[in-house]
Amino acid sequence: MRRGGKKSGSRAAALQSRESMPGKQQILDSIGALAKRLGHSPSLVEFVAHTGTCKHSVFRLFPKWNEAVRAAGLEPRRLYVRPRDEELLEDWGEAVRRKRGLPTRSAYRIEGRYYARTLEKRFGGWTSLPDAFRKFAQGKGKWADVLALLPTTLTEKERRRLKRGASTSIPWSKAAHASLKDRVTYGNPLDFPWLRHEPVNEQGVVLLFGMLAKDLGYIIEAAQHGFPDCEAKRRIGPERWQRVRIEFEFESRNFRDHGHASSGCDVIVCWRHNWDECPENIEVVELSSVIKSLASSED
Repeated sequence: MRRGGKKSGSRAAALQSRESMPGKQQILDSIGALAKRLGHSPSLVEFVAHTGTCKHSVFRLFPKWNEAVRAAGLEPRRLYVRPRDEELLEDWGEAVRRKRGLPTRSAYRIEGRYYARTLEKRFGGWTSLPDAFRKFAQGKGKWADVLALLPTTLTEKERRRLKRGASTSIPWSKAAHASLKDRVTYGNPLDFPWLRHEPVNEQGVVLLFGMLAKDLGYIIEAAQHGFPDCEAKRRIGPERWQRVRIEFEFESRNFRDHGHASSGCDVIVCWRHNWDECPENIEVVELSSVIKSLASSED
């Protein structure tokens, strides 16, 4: 009887949770109201931060954030300029030239200037790029050396290798190498313009936030070595700003480990939020989630 009661209670809680989620019109009304407050079409990050609505509530009703913005009668904001086809193909051609052969998807993520997925979406898949480039470069002397490196047809084995992005079948655990003490250590390749790898320390978090601050609605006033790290103003409405104190951490729980007083900080900016007991008076901006939100809001 006890087990049955627990299951029944769980089903009731789940049903209540679903009923409490905002409906489509509520979300559209919230987007419109927030746009009036901010003076522009909100990004997904701004919407979640200002309304407290979780991303799940949005994506269960709208496949993409920009679709929700359009449904609210607004034009989505574009954080980055859409590159032209020619720019994408030229950059891919330069990667071929440097590699002296076809770059795998993962190799291009490290060497290229653009998102690998952008090229895939634009030209019909990673293995379609040699044909797309051949049509683009035909008759252009500056690309003669690159055209000579392109195979006329790809074997099935080559297609699998390029899609997989792997140049070896050896498992990663066996292929790992010893770290050299006199070399820089990088994070995973990051599909983000102008920053090629994920942050691996607090300095990387500071740099990435500086790149995103304007799009997140912040103006940086001052930075210092002492606590808190940064003083900034953030936009709370049309022609309205408020001052906030920011502490940068690689992981949010480092704030606790460093012994900082919660009363001296308004916002923790981190790469990874892993502090479940974070005080309610402190807002956490997790940059890894911001990057994912920007990717999911693309058309």
